[in-house]
Amino acid sequence: MFDIFIKRPLLSSVISVVITLLGVLALTGLPVTQFPDIVPPSVTVTTKYTGANAEVCTKAVATPLERAINGVPGMVYMNSVSGNDGTTLIQVFFEVGTDPDLAAMNVQNRVTAVLDELPEEVIKAGVITEKEVNSMLLYLNIFSDDSTVDEKFIYNFADINILAELKRIDGVGFADIMGSREYSMRVWLKPDRLTAYNLSPEEVIEAIREQNVEAAPGKAGESADRAPQVLQYVLRYTGKFFEPKQYENIVLRADPSGSILRLKDVADVEFGSLDYDVLSKTDGRPSAAIMLKQRPGSNAREIIANVKQRMAELKKETFPPGMTYNFAYDVSRFLDASIHEVVRTLFEAFVLVFIVVFLFLQDWRSTLICALVVPVALVGSFAFMSVIGFSINLLTLFALVLAIGIVVDDGIVVVEAVHAKITQEHLSPRRQRLPPCGKSAGL
Repeated sequence: MFDIFIKRPLLSSVISVVITLLGVLALTGLPVTQFPDIVPPSVTVTTKYTGANAEVCTKAVATPLERAINGVPGMVYMNSVSGNDGTTLIQVFFEVGTDPDLAAMNVQNRVTAVLDELPEEVIKAGVITEKEVNSMLLYLNIFSDDSTVDEKFIYNFADINILAELKRIDGVGFADIMGSREYSMRVWLKPDRLTAYNLSPEEVIEAIREQNVEAAPGKAGESADRAPQVLQYVLRYTGKFFEPKQYENIVLRADPSGSILRLKDVADVEFGSLDYDVLSKTDGRPSAAIMLKQRPGSNAREIIANVKQRMAELKKETFPPGMTYNFAYDVSRFLDASIHEVVRTLFEAFVLVFIVVFLFLQDWRSTLICALVVPVALVGSFAFMSVIGFSINLLTLFALVLAIGIVVDDGIVVVEAVHAKITQEHLSPRRQRLPPCGKSAGL
């Protein structure tokens, strides 16, 4: 069967060229990641129950959600964690190969069905359902050389001007700032004042909600057929408060004697941050740490190159004086080093094969055969990797390094055996020995 390739060398050459071309085309389209997609996809459901402890969160939030999510198509198992800060985190893991978007949609539908069973505070805070992306790409730090710039400004600058731009880059599956410093109006209640005025925190919250609203006041002077009006007025009002003094003057209680109890009498109001539980520093300076993860099946090197290019553009366009950035973690460093090692190993193997075969066999034909078979076999393997669904990652690169040694060793052994047979029996490259029956079998 295989003598067809011996009788038709042109066909063998064409097949080798086709294999090489397919391998080169597949190499340009293979996704580049740090690790293969062997981690089962997962969906995370996050809730916030302000003021509740872990036990209350488990009974009022985690249990209804777990009962609703249990049995979602493709689910393997799930676990939940409730903290004394009122946060509940439910992770749902699915079978390997499940579409993460479809899994997130199925979980979201189950969560929506039981929203009415959750506490009102949880519904107002929002129930977040999102797919978990495991392929880490970058840690990007935004900081300023100006000592007067605080962490709140850096965080909100990154949130408004940078984070949205990074999320729009093709291949970015997750982008978020570690440690929330979102601007927020903070009301620090004084327990002794509340006790003195016989006031509860719930009454303070209710007063803030009633007087700090955004609503539609409507119109005045709208005409009718019986009494036409010449002018119409669209009513406007200040809406929600945006300065600490406006919050301080919120009325909590008005006594019949004419005395008025305001928010500033029982609390301190300041323009601060939403949370203070995470502190982010870079070289001792306040910073905003942005974490990026790649979408499954995307090219890590291409995404990182686009992120770096976009960050260089943003620095020129929107960064204030003194603001800069750096990359604390970059997965392309490991990928570039691995790819460099593979290329170097391939070059060294090619040179060594050429030298060893030529020195020991003293034949240019045998040397050329070994020199050509190594790149054809290795480059052609990328075509099969594309068909199987593999990616270029640390594991496949390591396997490729091992395969280089096997291909080189087999090539040398086979060519040396053929060359010895031809030399010892004085055969031409296209002749073979006579068969046992004694009939001629020349090719």
